[in-house]
Amino acid sequence: MMTDFAIRTEDLTRTYRRKRRRGWFGKKPADGPSEFTALDRVGLEVRPGELFGLLGPNGAGKTTLIKILTTLLAPTAGQAWVDGLDVATQAHDLRPRINTVSGGESSGYGILTVRENLWLFSRIYGVPNALIRQHTDRMLEVVGLTDKSNSRVSHLSTGQRQKMNFCRGFITDPKILFLDEPTLGLDVTAARNIRQFIRQWMKEDARRTILLTTHYMAEADELCDRLAIVDRGKILACDTPANLKRRVQEYPMFELSLDPGPHDVPDVAGLPGVHQATTTQTPTTVELKVSLAEEPAIGAVVQKVAGSGSRILTLKKVEPTLEDVFIELVGHRIDDENGAANA
Repeated sequence: MMTDFAIRTEDLTRTYRRKRRRGWFGKKPADGPSEFTALDRVGLEVRPGELFGLLGPNGAGKTTLIKILTTLLAPTAGQAWVDGLDVATQAHDLRPRINTVSGGESSGYGILTVRENLWLFSRIYGVPNALIRQHTDRMLEVVGLTDKSNSRVSHLSTGQRQKMNFCRGFITDPKILFLDEPTLGLDVTAARNIRQFIRQWMKEDARRTILLTTHYMAEADELCDRLAIVDRGKILACDTPANLKRRVQEYPMFELSLDPGPHDVPDVAGLPGVHQATTTQTPTTVELKVSLAEEPAIGAVVQKVAGSGSRILTLKKVEPTLEDVFIELVGHRIDDENGAANA
C-alpha cells in the first residue's frame, strides 16, 4: 500500500530536549519546558509525479521533516515511508533513490573545483562516468556557472556555492528530490531560472517527485501542484493553491475605479448574480467592489454603471493570495518571526 504514495507519514512527531542554562553568580537557572516539539503528529501523503510544497515561516518544522524523510534524523514517534521504504528501518535501500538540496548550505570541498566536486558526488551515488560530464554540463548551464566550472569552491561567492548545491541535487537524477529553500540567497534572475528548470525537469519524466519547502508565497503558488501550510509543527491545511485561496474568497470579486463626477454610483446590489457590493469614496476616485455568484455577472454591472453616466477608469479582478490564506489560518504574516516557533 505504501508504494501508492511517493511520500507518506503517519503521526510523525519529533521532539527535542532543551539544554538547561547554568545560573550565574549563584542564581537559579530559569525554569521552562524541558522539551520542544518541532513536528506534532504530522500526516502527509504525496503522490508519485507530484510537485508538493510545504509552506511556512522559519521555525515551522519544514527542515525537521525533510531531515526525517531523507534519513538524516530519526522521528521521536510515528512512521514515514519514501518510495515505499520505511525511513527508519530501510534507510540503506532508500538513499540511492533520493537526493536533497538545502538553501544556504555551505557544502563541497573548498580545495576542489566546482566540476571536481560534482564528479565526486556523482561517483558516490554510482553515476557512470559517461553520464557525469553530460549531466554536469547541463546543470552548470542552467544555473549560470559554466564559466566557474574550473574554479575552486573556496573562491566562490555564497550565491555561487548555492548554485553548485542545486546542481548537486539534480546531477544524480533522483527518483524523489527534496528541495529545502532552494532559492534562498539567490538573486531574482537566478531564482527564476531555477524555477523554470524545476518545471521542465518534472515534465521530462512523470515518475519524478519533488517535495519543496519554502516561505516564498509566489514560489509555492507558481510551482506546486498541491501544498500544505505548516506552522508550529502542525499541518493546518493541504490542497491545491487555487482551492486554498478559495477558503478566503468564496465568490469572484471585481473592483471598479470610477471618475467622481456629478453622477451618483448606481445601486448594483440587486442585479442578478451580484452577491455583495460596497462603495468607497477616495479623494480622486470612487471605488466599487462587487462579489459575484459567477463571473459573467460583471457584464451587467459594467452596463448599469456606464448607463448611469459614471465613467469607469479601471476594472480588475481581485484575486486572493496564499498570504491571505496563511494569515487567516495562522493569524500572522509568514515573515513575522515573532509569530513563529523556533525549530
